[in-house]
Amino acid sequence: MQVILTLIFYFLMGLIHNLGHPVTPTLVYNLGIGENYFGIFFAMMSLGLAIGSPIFGILGDSFKKKYLIIIGLLLYSIGQFGFAYFENETAMIFFRLLSGFGVSAAITLLLTHLICNSSKATKARNIAYSAALASIGASISYKIGGSLGDYIINEVFYLQAGLNILFALLIFFTLKEKAVEKLEVKKPTIIDGFKNIRKLNPTLLIFLISLTLISTGAIIISKFLEVYIIAQGYTSKDLGDFVFFTGLVALFTNVVIVPLVIKLKKNMAVMIVIQLLSAIVIFSVFRSNDIIKSLYSLFMIYMVFKALFTPLEQDYISNQANENNYSTIMGIRQLFFSIGMVIGPLIAGYIYDFDKLLVFDFSVLMFILGAILLSIVSLVSHGKIKIKNGN
Repeated sequence: MQVILTLIFYFLMGLIHNLGHPVTPTLVYNLGIGENYFGIFFAMMSLGLAIGSPIFGILGDSFKKKYLIIIGLLLYSIGQFGFAYFENETAMIFFRLLSGFGVSAAITLLLTHLICNSSKATKARNIAYSAALASIGASISYKIGGSLGDYIINEVFYLQAGLNILFALLIFFTLKEKAVEKLEVKKPTIIDGFKNIRKLNPTLLIFLISLTLISTGAIIISKFLEVYIIAQGYTSKDLGDFVFFTGLVALFTNVVIVPLVIKLKKNMAVMIVIQLLSAIVIFSVFRSNDIIKSLYSLFMIYMVFKALFTPLEQDYISNQANENNYSTIMGIRQLFFSIGMVIGPLIAGYIYDFDKLLVFDFSVLMFILGAILLSIVSLVSHGKIKIKNGN
């Protein structure tokens, strides 16, 4: 029952937490503060994610996950409301940071809760289903948010904040945790979350660095494609319709393709091939003479690869953890993922002002570098390369 509930939570999280995304570019444009602030705002939210994920991860292995998730969601609501209410760049940066910190609790601990309630045989499949439901929720949310954006902007964030509070209440009354043996541990500090990186084996650390590079490339495409579409004269509704379609592709991938790929038991090889093919596809898409036709055709191949990669990498990382440190390991995973979400928009914001096409070429480079590091991980796991463990 908890697995089904958690999957529903993923759908609701995708639905609620993406309402503001299609109207954010318009909000920035309306304030007249420069396109680079779009990247700065997103980077600050990602920085909050990077800071919060290891902290909530460690806390989640010591305290009730439910209460930590609720606290995080309430902080996220405050952040979303403040971001739209205070039309001042400094205040908006602070509230972006707060939103990212708050939402890191749900992102990290719901995944841990799902893994803890799944058997070894169903874990990868359930992760794929969670990604599928989050994607379809996000796609519907983009469509709703984009449509609302033709009439209201700031109010979309207020609506999001209110719905998120209701979501927190739902979790309070329905999420039940497994009874586990309580360990006597000292109360974690902020530094504890980052110190755990030193305890990782070198192979996992290389994998996580590759994840940072890949998330850098992916988030640049995701966020600057939004800006690029709006800059070409299309509306928030057009953006919402496009993202809704990508969500359907992701849903199909996670429900149909991922289970078939998992049966091959060649996850690492598949992840390497995914990054190399993603680089080729993205390089080709933005050299098309008809960008919209290319986005609705060739770009969807990239969306299949992206949707396929996420459950495979999460399954790989979760296999490096045990019942006593699932939250910690997944929190560190989210930290490395979020670092890419921080540096990607910041770097891309300045590249975009210089050359819009070069932004997407930079993503291509990130995918190739990520594939190289994944290849090293594969070689190490097959005994072709040996790495000394410094711990």
